[in-house]
Amino acid sequence: MEAEKKHSSAVSNVGAWAMNVISSVGLIMANKQLMSPTGHAFAFATTLTGFHFCTTALIGLVSNATGYTTKKNVPLWELLWFSVVANTSITAMNLSLMLNSVGFYQISKLSMIPVVCFLEWLLNGKHYSSKVKMAVVVVVIGVGVCTVTDVKINAHGFLCACVAVLSTSLQQISIGSLQKKYSIGSFELLSQTAPIQALSLLLLGPFVDYFLTGKLLASYKISSAAFFFIVLSCSLAVFCNISQYLCIGRFSAVSFQVLGHMKTVCVLILGWMLFDSELTLKNILGMSIAVNGMIIYSWAVEGDKPMQYRKDATSDVKVLMKQVDGSSLLKDVELGKSQG
Repeated sequence: MEAEKKHSSAVSNVGAWAMNVISSVGLIMANKQLMSPTGHAFAFATTLTGFHFCTTALIGLVSNATGYTTKKNVPLWELLWFSVVANTSITAMNLSLMLNSVGFYQISKLSMIPVVCFLEWLLNGKHYSSKVKMAVVVVVIGVGVCTVTDVKINAHGFLCACVAVLSTSLQQISIGSLQKKYSIGSFELLSQTAPIQALSLLLLGPFVDYFLTGKLLASYKISSAAFFFIVLSCSLAVFCNISQYLCIGRFSAVSFQVLGHMKTVCVLILGWMLFDSELTLKNILGMSIAVNGMIIYSWAVEGDKPMQYRKDATSDVKVLMKQVDGSSLLKDVELGKSQG
C-alpha cells in the first residue's frame, strides 16, 4: 500500500512538472510570435500579464461556482501583500529586461537560486547539504555558459534587477508558505490571488507599458491572428500559473528554480528548430553541464530525504517522551474529560 502511494505521488510530481515545462515553453513561443516586431508587434507585456490573470481568475470563479473547488479563508491582508510582491516581480522583470543587456538579465535570473536558498534559510531556517549546494553551482554554471553573452551594467538597470530578483524569490517562497500555513490547495490559492493581480495589472499595465515602450495600447490595431495568439497566450498562462503553484507546493522554491532551468534548455532548442536561432558549441556545452547539474540535484535531494526522515522521527520520539514524563499527557486526559 505504501509503495502504491509513493508511486502515485511520483507520477503526480512528474505530471505537475511536465505541465509546467510544456505550458511555460509553449507560452514563451506564443508570446515571441505575438510580441516580436517580425510577428504581431504586441509590445504590451504587463497588460498581457493582466489578461493572463484575468483568464485565470475567471476559471477560478467558475470552478468555485460549480463546486469543483471550495474557497478557503485566507486573510485579505496576506492576499494583498502577496499580490503586491508578485506584481512588483512582473514589473521589475520587464524593467530589468528593458534597461539591462541580455547577458546581465540572464545573470540576474541565475542569481535567484542562491537568493532563494538564503531567504529559505533566513525565513524558514532551512539548511542544505554540501551535495545540494554543489548541484546548484553546476546548474548555475551550465545555464550561465549557454545563455550569458554580453554583460553591461548601469545603475538603474542594476537596481531594477535587484528588486526583480528579491520580489520573485519572495513570491515563490510565499506560495509554498501560504499553502502550508492555511492547508490550501494550489488552485484554491491561485483563484484567490488572481483577481487581485488581474485588477491591479489591468489598471496599471497600460501606463507601465507606455513607460517601457512609448506606445499606447489604444493605438494598437488588433488583427484576427494577433487575437488568436492573445487567446492562446492566456490559455497557456492558466496552465503555467496552476502548474507553478502545484510544483512549489509539491517541491520547494529552490527545486522549482533549479529544475526551472530545464525550460531554458527547451527554449534554446525550440528557438533553433522553429525560429532559426543560432545554436553554437558553447550553447550545447552549457546545456550539457546544466542537465548534468539537474540530475545531480535530484540525486542529492533524494539522498537527503532519509536524513530528514530520521530527524523527524527523533523529534516525534522526544515529544512522546516529554508527554510521558511531563504534564502534557495529563492535560490531554483532562481535556478529554471536559469534552465528554
